[in-house]
Amino acid sequence: MTAGAGVPVSADFRTSLRSRAASRVRQIVFPESSDPRVQRAAAQLSRERLVVPVLIGDTQTLNEGLSVAGADLSALRIMDPDANDLGASTLAHVQRRRAGRGDSDSALKKMAEDPLMQAASLVATGVVDGAVSGCVRTTAEVVRAGLICVGLAEGINTLSSAFYMVFGHEHHAGPSVLTFTDAGVVPDPDAARLSDIAVSAASARVRIVGDEPRVAFLSYSTHGSAEGHAVAKVREALTLFRQRMPEVVADGELQGDAALSAAVSERKAPNSPLTGRANVLVFPDLGAANIAYKLVQYLGGAEALGPILQGLAHPFNDLSRGAAAEDI
Repeated sequence: MTAGAGVPVSADFRTSLRSRAASRVRQIVFPESSDPRVQRAAAQLSRERLVVPVLIGDTQTLNEGLSVAGADLSALRIMDPDANDLGASTLAHVQRRRAGRGDSDSALKKMAEDPLMQAASLVATGVVDGAVSGCVRTTAEVVRAGLICVGLAEGINTLSSAFYMVFGHEHHAGPSVLTFTDAGVVPDPDAARLSDIAVSAASARVRIVGDEPRVAFLSYSTHGSAEGHAVAKVREALTLFRQRMPEVVADGELQGDAALSAAVSERKAPNSPLTGRANVLVFPDLGAANIAYKLVQYLGGAEALGPILQGLAHPFNDLSRGAAAEDI
């Protein structure tokens, strides 16, 4: 697996992301367009030309709100369901996706009238390049729309998520960005799902960060220092991952220090191909990952970007309902 053409991991990851986004502008749909936070985010994006915001809603109402927010109306799109066939096209899409599932006509019609489903349908059919929602709707609703309308990527059976933990210049962490997965979706993955999560995270890292993924399957054991069901699960997940992505450097089971410290790796895992330089950390379950990212964020001073949903066929992302315009 090779990284994007000559894209280095910038010391200022957010600046790097913005620069790369501006160089290849994409259309991103926002189905929760009546929320003032979304309007402020869309206004900023339109002014900075980072993406072309696409908002679903009433044209007159949105134009008023966006104007107040200082948007460049020429640099965004509004899709008014009452002025085009968005409802009809969404209905046709969900009918195809749900064929044979036994949904009633009224249930399908209700789906098609939902802006979240409309956004997911636009992503799935290539009308737009991605979607961002979840500051109003729940994660469960966002995930459901993604699975129904977008579907999973080829070869992936698990929808999961990742946080990108970004460290300042003064921090001793080796990589300036670490991937933590899965901290948001799958509570207790078995070995096959853990392998799926790792495949999605490694693939996403190439696109988002731009470097070569180095994958560590974490545990309370390092190379047989302890035993147990959870340890065996991690070992099996590594085996499955290596079969699917043999070109990616990976190892496990590893404790966190052996995954991230060359000195500790030399003592605990001298034969590890990661040599203490992992940049994708695959946690054994959601509890461990969620606790770890919060601790690293609040005690270690890292910036947590995410969760980024991974494993879907096209980008369809979730937000915290407490998200600010800048987060969006």
